[in-house]
Amino acid sequence: MIPSSFPAKEEMARLTARMLLEIGAVDFNAQTPFTHASGKQAPTYVDCRKVISFPRVRSVMLDFLAVTVMREAGFEAFDNIAGGETAGIPFAAFVAERLALPMTYVRKKPKGYGRNARIEGAMSEGQRVLLVEDLATNGGSKISFVNAIRETGASCDFTAVLFYYGIYPGVTEALSAEGLNLIYLCTWWDVLTEARAQGTFDAETLEAVEAYLRDPDGWTPGA
Repeated sequence: MIPSSFPAKEEMARLTARMLLEIGAVDFNAQTPFTHASGKQAPTYVDCRKVISFPRVRSVMLDFLAVTVMREAGFEAFDNIAGGETAGIPFAAFVAERLALPMTYVRKKPKGYGRNARIEGAMSEGQRVLLVEDLATNGGSKISFVNAIRETGASCDFTAVLFYYGIYPGVTEALSAEGLNLIYLCTWWDVLTEARAQGTFDAETLEAVEAYLRDPDGWTPGA
């Protein structure tokens, strides 16, 4: 069934943050920071892959994402839903099911044999494709996936994610310069607000997290 009636965007952001906290997809630790893929340390960590293991959370959150896509991009805006390898694949499948659309996925790089393809599934010239991923940080990985989609002759003007960091300047502008619009459910600021409301972490940790969110490039442990 295609979802059509849901709360306002702000309430969906709050509930998404609450669900991520409830299933342990978010962790804060200012004393022993996490090392991200970039090599930088941060007191925050999010693992959206955990969502697939919690059926009730998964169902609500993907309903939220599907209806947000329709609200922000249009009800008849897409012909194909593509997931980015690997984290985006299950979420693309869930969104495609809700929107009653074909689903494909995009490899990070050609597989090196056979057709040497980056697109798996049926994608054709002229199709309007929505790229679905688990999260967005600075948007860099999205451009590679989108370029692979566009090389088929299809168009890709939107990417949708469950979680957007929302702390680095210029991300949406950089994506816009590539002809790409970002759709998301919640950010670190939503999670911080909900963590405070729920009392999920101690005040000192939350203060350190807020300091990091305000200056992620300048933050250091103990600052």
